[in-house]
Amino acid sequence: MRIIVVLLALVLFQSCKQEKKEAEETSQMEEVMIIHDEVMPKMGKLSQLVMALKSKVDTTEVGKNYETAMKDLQESHKSMMTWMRNFGERFDSDEILNGKALTPQKKEWLNEEEEKVKALKEQINSSMERAEKLLKK
Repeated sequence: MRIIVVLLALVLFQSCKQEKKEAEETSQMEEVMIIHDEVMPKMGKLSQLVMALKSKVDTTEVGKNYETAMKDLQESHKSMMTWMRNFGERFDSDEILNGKALTPQKKEWLNEEEEKVKALKEQINSSMERAEKLLKK
């Protein structure tokens, strides 16, 4: 009888442990998507800043500063598009949207993608800040 109780307890413990693990994966996936959803709407403003800077680019020193800021924005946009494409190649919609369990390989990838999207957020925000400051001068 004790053996049955112990086995039942182990099964329940393992089940709870697995559910917690899946919830952690889901929350990490959600965190990645929250960061994406935070920066994605900025792409329109980023494009507007590129256009505003483009008209100020010339061969003078000041014009070259505008060109540098414009190229930083364009690189940020390109990085966002590349990240989204690569992320979509690594994970399917059920994993992204529905919390489908990840394989060990995909868990590693999610860790990598979380770091990448955090760096991407910083790249986008900093390039936009620099451009806005330059345009206010």
